[in-house]
Amino acid sequence: MSYPEPVYTEGSGRISAEYRPASTAPNLLTGNGGSTHYLATAESTHGEFGLYRMNLGPGAGGPATHFHRTISESFFILDGTVRIFDGERWTDATQGDFVRVPQGGLHAFRNDADAPASMLLLFTPGAPREEYFEKLVEVAQWPEEERAEFFIKHDTYWTD
Repeated sequence: MSYPEPVYTEGSGRISAEYRPASTAPNLLTGNGGSTHYLATAESTHGEFGLYRMNLGPGAGGPATHFHRTISESFFILDGTVRIFDGERWTDATQGDFVRVPQGGLHAFRNDADAPASMLLLFTPGAPREEYFEKLVEVAQWPEEERAEFFIKHDTYWTD
């Protein structure tokens, strides 16, 4: 394995770091005290990755078993307990635990605890997940055909 081809070739560097203070309001509020912060989107990273902080309220549940064909999904637990399914068994992941699910890997996650949980979600390569997060609740009300198209558009294939 070697380094990829250079993307920046202009010379001695540039000022381009992006700072997001911890106090920045979440981009999306979800039910049960949850929220999602768009830390680095596919657009801002030119498709290299997408990084999101997801805060799950107590007993927030989570998505059913699914897989992605084009993106891997990784979980880094910041606080609390997140139950993560690896296609075979559930594991209680806690602060500092890391789980990587490659393309095609069955997975699900949820917060069954009576306390909030927080984690980083990393998608590689980057994909435009913002619309997925923002419309997920609304999609449940759509006709089956529209729902199916939405999930395929967002590389989410349900098994349950």
